[in-house]
Amino acid sequence: MELPIVKHWKQLWDEWNLRGFIILSLSLQTFLILFAPLRKRTSRAWIIMPLWSAYLLADWAANFAVGLISSSQDTTSSDGDLMAFWAPFLLIHLGGPDTITAFALEDNELWLRHLLGLIFQCAAAIYVFSQSYPNALWTPIMLMFFAGIIKYSERTRSLYLASSNSFRDSMLTEPDPGPNYAKLMDEYYSKKEAKLPTRIVMIPEPDRVVKAANKAKEGDLTNLEVVQYAYRFFKTFKGLVVDLIFSFRERNQSRDFFLKRTAGDAFRVVETELNFIYEVLYTKLVVVYSPVGYLCRPFSFGFVVVALVLFYRADKKNFKDFNVGITFTLLFGALTLDAIAFVMLIFSDWTVVAFRKSPDMSDDKSLISKLLNTMLEFKRRKLIEDPINSGCLGLPMRVLRRRWSESISSYNLINYCLYPRSEMSETITGYLGLSSFLDEAIYVGTKPFTEKLRYFIFEELRTKSEMADDLETAKEISSAKGDWVLRVEGCSNLLQYIVDVDYDESILLWHIATELCYSDELDSHTYEHKDKNMYRDFSKFLSEYMLYLLVMQPTMMSAVAGIGQIRFRDTCAEAKKFFRGIKLQGDTVKKQFQACKAILDVNTEVKPITVKGDRSKSVLFDGCMLAKELKKLGEINEGKDKWEVMSKVWVELLSFAASHCRANSHAQQLSKGGQLITLLWLLMAHLGLGDQFQINEGHARAKLIVGK
Repeated sequence: MELPIVKHWKQLWDEWNLRGFIILSLSLQTFLILFAPLRKRTSRAWIIMPLWSAYLLADWAANFAVGLISSSQDTTSSDGDLMAFWAPFLLIHLGGPDTITAFALEDNELWLRHLLGLIFQCAAAIYVFSQSYPNALWTPIMLMFFAGIIKYSERTRSLYLASSNSFRDSMLTEPDPGPNYAKLMDEYYSKKEAKLPTRIVMIPEPDRVVKAANKAKEGDLTNLEVVQYAYRFFKTFKGLVVDLIFSFRERNQSRDFFLKRTAGDAFRVVETELNFIYEVLYTKLVVVYSPVGYLCRPFSFGFVVVALVLFYRADKKNFKDFNVGITFTLLFGALTLDAIAFVMLIFSDWTVVAFRKSPDMSDDKSLISKLLNTMLEFKRRKLIEDPINSGCLGLPMRVLRRRWSESISSYNLINYCLYPRSEMSETITGYLGLSSFLDEAIYVGTKPFTEKLRYFIFEELRTKSEMADDLETAKEISSAKGDWVLRVEGCSNLLQYIVDVDYDESILLWHIATELCYSDELDSHTYEHKDKNMYRDFSKFLSEYMLYLLVMQPTMMSAVAGIGQIRFRDTCAEAKKFFRGIKLQGDTVKKQFQACKAILDVNTEVKPITVKGDRSKSVLFDGCMLAKELKKLGEINEGKDKWEVMSKVWVELLSFAASHCRANSHAQQLSKGGQLITLLWLLMAHLGLGDQFQINEGHARAKLIVGK
């Protein structure tokens, strides 16, 4: 016997399940089209997680609703006609919004699954329609069916184009068989047989193309020129994502351009270029801005408009009012989503380059150029940081107007060891696989990427690029892990902490030393620095950022990290054991000051490995030894600022990681707010620092010369 309350809930479910999932599917589409662009602008988990959930739920809700319609026993009734009309809308929803096709790079590799999904969902929609035939709404149903096919096909095509194999193939040039060797040798041999003086010479091709490509504006770039140059380099260097090799000529063109730029303009171009890469890999824009896309969009929108008009004029007296309301909601929802997508397209960088693709042909005084510059200025203008002036919309608008998170994550080893989580918390979160998530929420902070730090990093890279005229020097510089700086600065006594240790060990050693030196210069009464030193701030920012990459981004650093995770855990274990043996009082800053002072007070005359052996990989007191060496730097090298040396070492350590991390790891970060290391990866490639270039240019042709 069925309980009344169970029967009631079953009836309620049978009546509202389809309607609920239809509304849920439309709501998820609206949420994604509006908020999906935020994931390239912020790394906040509280924004990324809802987007990830909505992305997964959107397909599930639409598929489930199609299944409910297909299995409905009411498709022969009048309301069954409406249900058959709803099926094509779900096909549109499965096509997804323009702002997100893939949540991660791996989604692009599943394009074949989406192609099969398109076929099966089309079959399901046709089945629903056939079950309700004859249907009074067959014309609007067919119109929405064609609109759904267009939307779903756009998504499948976008995923296919962004898949690794397709993306790599799109970068390959036409096959070049070279000169007709057989014909040339026949002519050469016949001339020789005729006793004619004959020789083959190589004639370089005209360099008009090279000179034109190297033509770049001197001085600051306008907003329009930033987008145009970014698009030009995007077309050439997007192959970095799939590890393609570039010619020496392409290296010189890019290097000459960026050496003429200011730090601000160089980073703006790189940020915009990465934005193009993001949109190719994770959105529909590459399909929308294609000849087929230009043709399909008006048809898709027109189909919905005509379907709305036909449904409005149709006889609806046999339909339930609520179902009619849902149908109008779906129709107006589809039009609204298309309208939002159209507005976003108008204000996108792709529209800018569609009107003014080449910076060499731009006329700053033309009406179109002025309008495009005004639009870009409005999009990128920074609001005043003062909350009184910027109001409650200040922060959201600043987020919407930036191209990446423009922040640096920080992770501090001493702070982590001073305030460890309980053993029970470690056990539970470890069992659930949430340890990294919880650690990031508790111990990871963010700091703004300041203009001063931007300038400092760019000047360091520019200086190295100016020395790297040949590829051998460029490879040597990009392979340096801090040793290049130490040799240039005359600090050979510190080379053992770079050359004689692994890369991950260097990061831990220099992080601990930076923290100890930073704390050592705090006033013991105010716990603030007595003097201002921007290099000290740079060192601390980059030190904590590099530790964050090493510990919290192991996948990204896997190519260079070695046993970094083991070394970090052993170091933390020794630090926690050491801190338990000393008395710490006061707030967070005071405890950290006291902890660092206690470490520095330890006698390190004998190396730790001599006393402990090499079973433990801890480098806590090795870092202490390095800190003591750095404190003596000014005495050994008169006038030498240890913080300037340390900040340059950190830039070099970061540069090494940037150029040696896997390209797909950099591409993955574009959908998570971006990373400073990814900007440096692309900037270094543009400055000619790295091993992704080949020496042979191959721009010459053979010619047969007869006679003297």
